[in-house]
Amino acid sequence: MKKFIIEFGMGMDFHGQDVNAAAGKAIKDAISRSCLIGLNEIYGLTEENINEKMMIEATIGVSKPENLDIEALKKLFPVGTVTINAQKGGLTTAGLFFPGFGDTVDTIEAAIVAVTVSV
Repeated sequence: MKKFIIEFGMGMDFHGQDVNAAAGKAIKDAISRSCLIGLNEIYGLTEENINEKMMIEATIGVSKPENLDIEALKKLFPVGTVTINAQKGGLTTAGLFFPGFGDTVDTIEAAIVAVTVSV
């Protein structure tokens, strides 16, 4: 396997303090800046074989990695075989408390992800 893309993303949950919401936004941020055009010509990727030939590794840093729903986060990647490594990181910082928005405390959860695509 050869690494083709390494991209970073950041996501926040401003209300609700949900590490999964923050991680999901970080994943979407990273993959929204990645274009896989040309891989089909270089590596012979097709709709039939892309999931077995493309490996995606995401390392996600959040304040409570034990609360991540790894299987749900994997589904955010449209193609490839996905592995997610959760680790302590990200950021919890002061925010505003609005119970009507889902807040349980007055903090914001931030997540960061590094996504590596190998073919």
